[in-house]
Amino acid sequence: MLQPKKTKFRRSQKGRMKGNAHRGSELSFGSFGIKSLQSKWITGRQIEAARIAVTRYMQRQGQVWVRIFPDKPITKKPAEVRMGKGKGSPEGFVAPVTPGRIIFEIEGVSFDVAKEALRLAAQKLPVTTKFVVRRDYDYQNQNV
Repeated sequence: MLQPKKTKFRRSQKGRMKGNAHRGSELSFGSFGIKSLQSKWITGRQIEAARIAVTRYMQRQGQVWVRIFPDKPITKKPAEVRMGKGKGSPEGFVAPVTPGRIIFEIEGVSFDVAKEALRLAAQKLPVTTKFVVRRDYDYQNQNV
């Protein structure tokens, strides 16, 4: 499960996810990717499940980049505990994702394989996504 090796603070505030993503909103590594269309917290387990779905479908060919990392600690109080008495203990880590953020990128496979692999990944994620292709991708001259 993805989580940081060390954090400065054990607990963090919820914060707000206003506006669209400016950082990480364009394809940097691969020719294909999925882009978020919603604001949501994505847990480390969800990212890992989507990554496994992609690599299984691609059958160890091509390359996958995960462009988000869960570095925000989330706390939870135990069930049936009264109000007050401080903040709960850390339960896991999430990655805050805003609209426009690229989540996964793929390189080294054909258009059809990439589209299906990223569709399977999108099913594992709590956000609606959009399949994106690099602007200079050549559909006629696929090298795979």
